[in-house]
Amino acid sequence: MSGGLSTGTLTGADTVRTERSRILAELLTIVDELADRAVAAMRAEIPAYADRADGFLADVREQVGRHYRTKLAVLLEERTVTFEDIAFSRRASMRRAQAGCTLADYINAFRVGQQVFWEAVVAHAGRSFAGQEAALTLASPLMRYCDFASTHAANAYMEYQRYAAAESVQASRDLVELLLAGEAPTRGPQLATAHAHGLNPESRAPLVVVAAVLVGGEPQADARHAACAAIARTGVGRHRTLAVVRQSEIVAVPALGPGGDPGELCDRLQTVQRDLLDEDIVLAMGISTVVEGTAEIPRAFQEARAVLEFLPEDGGVAALPRISPFEYMALRADDTARHLVDPRVLDLLAEDRMRGGVLTATIRAFAAADLNLRAAAERLQIHHNTAQYRLRRIQERTGRNLRHFTDLVDLLVAIALQDVLPPATNPGRERLVSATNEGDGTGDVPSAHESR
Repeated sequence: MSGGLSTGTLTGADTVRTERSRILAELLTIVDELADRAVAAMRAEIPAYADRADGFLADVREQVGRHYRTKLAVLLEERTVTFEDIAFSRRASMRRAQAGCTLADYINAFRVGQQVFWEAVVAHAGRSFAGQEAALTLASPLMRYCDFASTHAANAYMEYQRYAAAESVQASRDLVELLLAGEAPTRGPQLATAHAHGLNPESRAPLVVVAAVLVGGEPQADARHAACAAIARTGVGRHRTLAVVRQSEIVAVPALGPGGDPGELCDRLQTVQRDLLDEDIVLAMGISTVVEGTAEIPRAFQEARAVLEFLPEDGGVAALPRISPFEYMALRADDTARHLVDPRVLDLLAEDRMRGGVLTATIRAFAAADLNLRAAAERLQIHHNTAQYRLRRIQERTGRNLRHFTDLVDLLVAIALQDVLPPATNPGRERLVSATNEGDGTGDVPSAHESR
């Protein structure tokens, strides 16, 4: 073994780690310069990038810079890159597909960007053995980042191509307009598109209608299309969901098919809504009741639109298949209904909410257990005597005996009316439970207002 190599091994892990941190910190200060170099290299090596307009190149430069900063953050924190780290790249992939870039050119651009970054790592490593050894330790994580990011970028690119090309967007839009007008396609591309999405006009197959809008400020131009493409993937059967951008909203008509579970569809749409938040797309989504056949689509569309008003300003999913008639009446209640609630009940619920909601949880558990106190205590994971004490407290404070049906209904109605109040007038409550399928903080107590 050579003397130089032997000497190098004596530098120690701490020295190498220090050099590694130095290299990354220096690169962090010149990210913009590196992004400029990368774009210049792309234009020199990839003919499709050479003559692009300034707007396209500015977008490329911005994405390269974001990737470099993300890459450096991951390396400095010594962790593995996650999808959340690179969620921003999904929409950029769609923009490259819209601009007519081939997938080969797009992935080649990733390779060029990685090459520019690695050359900078080597340059800043310097001539010392510790610096060069530190650079070598960065090789594997840099390759993993590039593989991970380029794979997700390619998937997003292909997803948009399938959405834009295979779906025949114009035929889908025409079909949606026809269905919303209460008419059925009879021939041509519209009928073919309907069959492709499981919407046979001659059948009474179950379906729902989804209405979605972007909230939270002025959306970017491609945000609606990105959200629409994501919703189109949520079918629960063998058919793809019909989804289009219609002016300022997104309209989708998922066919449930034989045995299709509306609850499963709602779960998938809830997941889409959460995942889009990672891309800074904030969506409010309304889901209609299950209807039979395309003739019911206009009514279902009005339901989906109307239920959007139940959502808070920061979006969510308001799913009618999850909401009972009792809950729906509470959601639609006006101030008069709340004024009819006994002030003693209101005071107890407000105080209980601030203290963690144990009495409210007891009321719900007692009702869910069909007035069986021992079963309610087991649901709450408390002693039977503790549950008995809570019932006495509720009766003393409100004058309501939970063993009397009418008194129990009064309390459940009051709880439901409180549940749907906005956070500003309902301290301790952050979001609408029924509409967003989120827990209400009681943890081990299934609420009458949670998802079904």
